Amino acid sequence: MTVPKLTVRKFAVADAAFERSPGQDADIFAANMIDQRHGGPITIGFGRYGPDQRLDATIVVHDVMVILEGRLSVSGAGGTFTAGPGEIVYMPKGEHVTIRAHEQGAVTAYVTHPHWQEAEA
Repeated sequence: MTVPKLTVRKFAVADAAFERSPGQDADIFAANMIDQRHGGPITIGFGRYGPDQRLDATIVVHDVMVILEGRLSVSGAGGTFTAGPGEIVYMPKGEHVTIRAHEQGAVTAYVTHPHWQEAEA
């Protein structure tokens, strides 16, 4: 398999092809923009949470989430944090978290290391 050469790129939410987050029935979607298929060491993409949706998960990679729209509350061993546009949430590998979208839902950008799809496989 030939891996494409990485080059400087930019992405917008409008470019995203959202798919239901694996293993979830909730209105929670992810759209990888760069991942293992591109040869880099990280995955970057966008997430979309419907209103009042909840995700319970043990984080399998180091995960950084930037809130672009709406609000999310994230609960873990360190407490519960509510984040809105322009704020960043870091979730370390191995942490059990609950992510809850508020009434307006949320749009996020994320960066994971290593690739979350490979770690969940």
